[in-house]
Amino acid sequence: MNHWIDLFIEQIKETTWPQWLAVALGVTEVLLARVNNIWLYPAGILGTAISIYLLMDVHLYAESLLNGYYIVMSVYGWIYWIKKRNEPPVKITYSTKNEWMISIAISVIGWVVFYFLIKNLPAKYFTPSNVPVWDALVSSTAWAGMWLLARRKMENWIFLNISNFFAVPLLFYKKLPLFAMLTIFLFIIAIWGYFEWKKQVEQERLVVGD
Repeated sequence: MNHWIDLFIEQIKETTWPQWLAVALGVTEVLLARVNNIWLYPAGILGTAISIYLLMDVHLYAESLLNGYYIVMSVYGWIYWIKKRNEPPVKITYSTKNEWMISIAISVIGWVVFYFLIKNLPAKYFTPSNVPVWDALVSSTAWAGMWLLARRKMENWIFLNISNFFAVPLLFYKKLPLFAMLTIFLFIIAIWGYFEWKKQVEQERLVVGD
């Protein structure tokens, strides 16, 4: 146990200021999202851009690509928020059988595709990754979770937390301890989000039942 604590302290001491800044912006984004503040988008975009640089530096290519997707979706969300902020939100629902199949397909096919890309492309242009299986898994399950989140489906929290679960040890291994701690924070937030959404669904059913 002491070995792991010492290792964590050593990694914290070696943490660079860009990682501190990226994590601070990530926490800011989550807190702003909690109160529905539009400034969550610029905070998220800047933090994610820094994260891409840091993840590329440690050869986590699939996660870098995933973060690139985050930026695109953040820009889209920012524009969509401005246009639709006065309209009622899409209702939260459970996934249908077809949506479950699509989510699993995104996870499995994405895992294979990301693995293939990581194993073949970086060798020509970048330093090869030594964790292609885990990097691909973290990203593919997150893609599935984001697809479900966009559709306001309860199960998005499940897929996102599968991604978070495997991301934590991967980030510690790559000596990104603050990113790992942020991911643990997001893991907890996702659990909280699941039960918050579940409560909203049950309340909606009661209203419809009345």
